[in-house]
Amino acid sequence: MEQAYGAGKAGGTFDPITFFQQPPTILRILSWCSIHRKAAAQNTMIFSLVIFGCIANEGYVNRPNEEEEFCIFNRNQNACNYAVGMGALDFLCCAAFMALDVYFPQISSVKDRKKAVLADIGVSAFWSFVWFVGFCFLANQWQVSDPEDNPLKEGGDAARAAITFAFFSIFTWGVLTLLGLERLKKVSFEEEYNKLFTPHTPPPFAGQAFFGFQKYKLGSSSSLFSQDYTDPSQDPAAAPPGEAEYTGYNADAEANYDGSGGYQNQDY
Repeated sequence: MEQAYGAGKAGGTFDPITFFQQPPTILRILSWCSIHRKAAAQNTMIFSLVIFGCIANEGYVNRPNEEEEFCIFNRNQNACNYAVGMGALDFLCCAAFMALDVYFPQISSVKDRKKAVLADIGVSAFWSFVWFVGFCFLANQWQVSDPEDNPLKEGGDAARAAITFAFFSIFTWGVLTLLGLERLKKVSFEEEYNKLFTPHTPPPFAGQAFFGFQKYKLGSSSSLFSQDYTDPSQDPAAAPPGEAEYTGYNADAEANYDGSGGYQNQDY
């Protein structure tokens, strides 16, 4: 099957224009960008090192009379750790599956392609759930945050951006899940069709085995099935000489009856 699981012909050349026009690629890029906005609250942050730097700069605040900084989400360190950890893992996951999308047309095995599609579906559904939990968690912690913990209103935009793009990530990963299911559904028929209608090549000795079985059923001598076998009626050497003529008379049998053969005739 040359175009199994939504890919072009196996071994085909990579077309970057077609690749970046595919809906899964566009959604992965959107998910990728949303990670940067969640982490850094800036449109131009695209590298993972900048993500951690911006979180450290804007995700933690303190009161004027305090030296220690706390997480902006209700001073709950788990909320910031969740956003940082899941954002970094999401970034790496997007990069890995974009690389898989590039390599996917080169996979010739239908089983390997199926595994890749199923992995894409599972991972996309997982991240959609992760960001649903993250959105609910961050929104709740931001709602119960005490304004007195941040009198200077520092990091407010970063916190709201994190919540907003956590919400967007639910749908981007959810749509990726649906696209994966649709791709799997469309091409499953092709796989089943190839399994049912692929021409079957008999084994090399199947004909000889069948021929031997026929000999066994007939109970015939193996000489009848030899390529060198000749019918005696068709063999001139096996036929009686042409000058001899069979009359049915046997001189030796007559001698037995006239006594010359040692047998005495009885007179009645």
